[in-house]
Amino acid sequence: MTSLTHSDSDLPRLKYYMFDWDDNILHMPTTIHLEQKTEQGWKTIDVGTAEFAKIRHDTEQYRPLNGDWDQAFSDFYDSGHRGAQSFLEDTQVALQPVIDRPDQAAPSFHRFKKALIEGSLFAIITARAHSALSIRKGVEYFIAHALNDEERLQMIKNLRRFIKLFGEDGTLLTDGEVLARYLDLNRYRGVSSPEFQQIMGRTPSSAESPEEAKQFAVQDFVKHVINMIRARGVEASISMGFSDDDPHNVAAVTDYLNQELARQFPDVKFVVYNTADPANIKQRKVVIRGK
Repeated sequence: MTSLTHSDSDLPRLKYYMFDWDDNILHMPTTIHLEQKTEQGWKTIDVGTAEFAKIRHDTEQYRPLNGDWDQAFSDFYDSGHRGAQSFLEDTQVALQPVIDRPDQAAPSFHRFKKALIEGSLFAIITARAHSALSIRKGVEYFIAHALNDEERLQMIKNLRRFIKLFGEDGTLLTDGEVLARYLDLNRYRGVSSPEFQQIMGRTPSSAESPEEAKQFAVQDFVKHVINMIRARGVEASISMGFSDDDPHNVAAVTDYLNQELARQFPDVKFVVYNTADPANIKQRKVVIRGK
């Protein structure tokens, strides 16, 4: 299940995607609770994710609320005052303005929507601390409300075609079962979550940077996809895209792809999109080919 085109060599070309969520797919209303240094002392402020991406390394002027990062990011956890509904609720709030005004969408909104319609496998790789289930519920809401009836129908048709391509008989599956199987194959990674830290083999107290955790999530998804293709004996040309609006994450993933994954998977083309400046995404696009 992936986007399918044909290359010059007549092999099918399979496309897969990895997306950051905040300010890349949706402009979420969730805020980070910080303290800012002023002439009068430290004052409490709330900042959005786009602003935080710019100031998060400025430890001289900003610090977490009460010196506690868990308090600073309480709305980015399933254990905050809204519990496991926080990601879904904020997705609902963030999506409605885009439905009304598609031109106001975050830089990768339309690419994510296209990936869904095409039936491409994808990974959501966010620095949030939500569980995979919480993030998946947000994706399910996106499918139900960002795609119209015709687009959802085309999505199911593409998914059925890929079931057949990968040598399976999906004729007895309902549309709901086809969609559920597709969603099961994707990855939903809140890299700061206890769930993901356990996958990485870390303890809850481990100080893992978002950049390093995202590198691990990228590796996990790439290996997941490659193993699936190899297990089914599909011959294809493969490309994988990664998009993120945080330059630090972009740099870390680009370095990791260059130094590690391009060597492990020389037949895969990797494409990295820095979406920090939506007007210059093409200029900030980096293509990494196998070593």
